[in-house]
Amino acid sequence: MSDVNKLLEQAISEINFVEVGEIFLVKDLFKGYEWKRIPRSDRHLLGTLFLNYINAVSKVVVPIEKTSSNQQQYKKIVDRTGK
Repeated sequence: MSDVNKLLEQAISEINFVEVGEIFLVKDLFKGYEWKRIPRSDRHLLGTLFLNYINAVSKVVVPIEKTSSNQQQYKKIVDRTGK
């Protein structure tokens, strides 16, 4: 699980590069080849951990509706400085 925790830390840090108002998926926070190398079970766990983090801690990103393929979407509502 430590690998998934490292991936979670990486995903959280990548939020800084998302524009305010932008809608994204967790996989968008990784390069395509990086995402494809993560085992499917770890990607699922990462998605769950990321959603839990957003719901419990983040004031910067909110979860919005899921895609037609049941992937959770997120929207950045403010940057880290509160703008």
